[in-house]
Amino acid sequence: MLPFSTACERNKNPILEVLRVAFAGCTQILEIGSGTGQHAVHFAEHLTHLTWYPTEQLAYLPELTARVKLEGARNLRPPTLLDVRQAVWPVRAVDGIFTANTLHIMSWAEVQALYQGVGTVLAPGGVLCVYGAFRYGGEYTSDSNREFDQSLQARDPKSGLRDIEAVTALAAQYGLSLRADHDLPAFNRLLLFAKEPG
Repeated sequence: MLPFSTACERNKNPILEVLRVAFAGCTQILEIGSGTGQHAVHFAEHLTHLTWYPTEQLAYLPELTARVKLEGARNLRPPTLLDVRQAVWPVRAVDGIFTANTLHIMSWAEVQALYQGVGTVLAPGGVLCVYGAFRYGGEYTSDSNREFDQSLQARDPKSGLRDIEAVTALAAQYGLSLRADHDLPAFNRLLLFAKEPG
């Protein structure tokens, strides 16, 4: 049986409504950390003008590949291996990138590697969409997010919710500016960054 995320099922439609607008002018989307593949399958099915490239770390790749093969639309490509710390990413040039619930499970060094990689493969004028929970000025947006952060750090002290100010400053180092901060259900956000035109 394929892994199933209840949270993915719950949030896929609210995210899709933002991506319809954010990726309207895009053609190729790299997804970083596709997880169970539920997002990739859903978004590719409904955003048919896009070619969607799912990726995952090696441990999760077989199950992701199985879901894409079983449920994926024609515009959903076979998953490829991606560790954000690797020197060369499997997709070398895209005009859109999506990642969900990854920044808080990574170490800060891995978050830095992610943005460095995005800065390399995202075309000028391209769009990066980052979904997840964040802090603002060191403050949590809900008690549930505080508890979630504590549970993350108990499991791995290097992980945890990121301050939006730190993420925005990091993005700026790679020519990415925050253009929108969407409020989504369950105290999650969808941050939209745009890369400076060439």
